[in-house]
Amino acid sequence: MPTDQWRDRYTRRLWLSDLAVLAAVVFGAQIAWFGLDSSDVVIREDSLLMGASYWAFSVVLLCAWMWSLSLADSRSARIVGSGSAEYARIISVSTRLFGIIAILAFLLRVDVARGYLLISFPLGVAFLLIERWAWRRWLTAQRVRGEWSATVLLVGSAESVAQIAAALRRSPSAGYRVVGACIPDGLPGQTVPGTDIPVRGDIRGVLGALDAAGADTVAVTSTDELPPSGVKRISWALEADRRHLILAPSIADIVGPRIHTRPVAGLPLIHVETPRYSKGQRILKRGTDILVSAVALIVLAPLMAVVAAVIFGSSPGTVLFRQTRVGLDGRSFQMLKFRTMVPDAEDRLPGLVSSRDVGNEVLFKMLDDPRVTPFGRFLRKYSLDELPQLWNVLTGSMSLVGPRPPLPREVARYADHVHRRFMVKPGITGLWQVSGRSSLSWEESVRLDLSYVDNWTLAGDFVILLRTARATLLPGRTAA
Repeated sequence: MPTDQWRDRYTRRLWLSDLAVLAAVVFGAQIAWFGLDSSDVVIREDSLLMGASYWAFSVVLLCAWMWSLSLADSRSARIVGSGSAEYARIISVSTRLFGIIAILAFLLRVDVARGYLLISFPLGVAFLLIERWAWRRWLTAQRVRGEWSATVLLVGSAESVAQIAAALRRSPSAGYRVVGACIPDGLPGQTVPGTDIPVRGDIRGVLGALDAAGADTVAVTSTDELPPSGVKRISWALEADRRHLILAPSIADIVGPRIHTRPVAGLPLIHVETPRYSKGQRILKRGTDILVSAVALIVLAPLMAVVAAVIFGSSPGTVLFRQTRVGLDGRSFQMLKFRTMVPDAEDRLPGLVSSRDVGNEVLFKMLDDPRVTPFGRFLRKYSLDELPQLWNVLTGSMSLVGPRPPLPREVARYADHVHRRFMVKPGITGLWQVSGRSSLSWEESVRLDLSYVDNWTLAGDFVILLRTARATLLPGRTAA
C-alpha cells in the first residue's frame, strides 16, 4: 500500500475512533451528572452570553476537543506507532483545553458544573489513551508483517547503512522498512556488505534509485561523498507530503533531553550533552526504589514463604542462592535469588560450556540447563526466582531497573567502554530483559545497557517495569 494511502487511512480511523470515544465520554458525563433533562448552563446576570443548554455545551466541547487534537498533530504519522509523543500530546492538549474553558468561564461569568467537567476531563483523557494504545497494538502487528510502514532507501557509507538498517529492524513498530541502499561506488545487483540489503546504485543516483526501489523515504546516514549541497538537492526533488527525507546521524542510542538543536546562521547544530546524574535524580530514583521494594516485600511475603517452603522440601540445599555480582562504581555485592539449581551447579559449569545453545560469547545460558531443578524451571518461567532481589533493592546494592548485574568473570572480559554501565546500580529488570534476554548477542546486550545509562529517566523506568510485568505474565521460552 502506498505510504500516502495507509497514512490517510490510519488518520481517518484515529479520527473516527477519537470522535466515538469523546462523544461517549462527554455525553455520558452529562447524563450521569444531570440525567436526561435538558439543564441549562448557569449564566450570571452581568454576563454577555445568552443562556444555553448542556446539550449544546457538550456539542461545543466535543468539537473543540476534536479540533484541538487535530491542531496538535496527535494523529500525525510521524509520531504514531512508537514513542511517547502521541500520548504526551493527547494529555497536553486536553489539559490546555480544559484550562482555557475554565479561564473563559471565569471571564464570561459562566458557571459550568464542576462535577460535569471533573468527570469529562479525566475519563476523556484515559479513554483516549486506551483507544490509541489499542490502535498502536494493531499497527505494530501490521508493521511486524511489513505492512503499513514507510519504505526506506538508505544513503551513505556501507558501514553506516548497515548500522542504521540494523537499528530500524530492531524496532519494526517504528514503521520503517528498508528496501534498498545507495553507497559509494555501489552497483545494482550487489548487496551491502554483511547484510541482505540490495544496492540500488551509488549516492549520485539517489532519485533514480528511489523510483526503482519503490521507496517513499530517503534516510541519509553518513558519507564523505555526499556534501550538504547534495542533501539539499535530494530534499528539493522530493514530492511534498509523498516522499520524505530523514537525516540519521551515526551517533546511536542517544535520545530525549540530551539532544538539542540550535540553528546558527541557517545551519542546524545538534548539541549532545554528556550523560550526568544530578543529586536530585539519584534521590528520586533511590526513593522510588525504597518505596516500591518495601511495599512489594510486604505484599509478596506470603508468596515468597510458599516458594521457600517448596524449595526446602523438594531438593537438597539452601533456599536462597547467593552470588557475587559487580554493581555501582565496580563494587562487588552479594545478589540474592531463590535457588533453582542443584547444589553443585557451579562445579558442573565447565563441562557444559560447549553445550551452550543460547546466550553469547560472554554470558553463559542454556535453554534446557540440566542443573535446573523441576521447580526451578517453574520459578524461572515466571521470574519468581528473582523476588529476593527486592531485598537487594531495599538495602541499596541494586535498583528496580538498571543494567544487568554481571559476574566478576564477565567483567574481566569487558572492553573499556563497557565499564560505563557501572555509572548506575544494576537492576532486577532492564532493557536487556524486555528486549530479548537470552537471544541477544553480546554487542546488543552492551548497547541496551549503555543506552539505559546514557538516557535514564524515571518515566523510562516506569515503562520498563510495565513491559517486564507483561513479559512475566506472558512468558516465552527463554533461558533465565
